[in-house]
Amino acid sequence: MTKLKIGDTAPLFSCNNQKGEIVSLNDFKGKKLVLYFYPKDSTPGCTSEACDLRDNYQSFQEQGYEILGVSPDSEKSHIKFIEKYELPFNLLADLDHKVAESYNAWGEKSMYGKTYMGILRSTFVINEKGIIEKIIEKVDTKAHSKQLI
Repeated sequence: MTKLKIGDTAPLFSCNNQKGEIVSLNDFKGKKLVLYFYPKDSTPGCTSEACDLRDNYQSFQEQGYEILGVSPDSEKSHIKFIEKYELPFNLLADLDHKVAESYNAWGEKSMYGKTYMGILRSTFVINEKGIIEKIIEKVDTKAHSKQLI
């Protein structure tokens, strides 16, 4: 699969959110979207990232942005994560990692000398017309909002 770049049309997706409701890119036509991919609910880096976005959510809303998080965790895991940290945005349960694959956010990772497949932490800013305006591949989990604004 070719790597996505700024100016590309964002790949379409449909996936369940934490409530089991189907969410698709088409739901955001005419709106700006921050689509972020993260490895796992309630882990230190992912929690820092989600809470930073939560703390700046009002500012994103005022600028016309919606936020949508994506990980391979289950709907049940997402509900616990949202409730524990009072997250005001939806999280998608990308169990088969098809959404992540379509955004080149699934690939080989390495930890403690072992390689495995997983989420490559990254964020895509998509405009009202469905075009990718910004891609962040080196996410600062504690100051992600600053990277976006």
